[in-house]
Amino acid sequence: MASPCIDVCRYDEATGWCLGCGMTRKDKKHWKKEKERRPEIRAVLPGRLAELAMAGEVTGKAAGKKKKKHRQEAATPDPVG
Repeated sequence: MASPCIDVCRYDEATGWCLGCGMTRKDKKHWKKEKERRPEIRAVLPGRLAELAMAGEVTGKAAGKKKKKHRQEAATPDPVG
């Protein structure tokens, strides 16, 4: 079974869930060491990601993109006519 990890590895502070795949740090350790737990771990991930998205978090691959700082552009004066 392939890992659900998509190399985002940014965690929600309140839940501890990865914004990319939904796993916790403990889930990731169990995934590597306890193969029999993989179906159990994978089963809860869609619900976690949906809950994060409903709370306004960016999830999936988009969560791995760095937020761009908005530049304040110089306002162009309106031509006076």
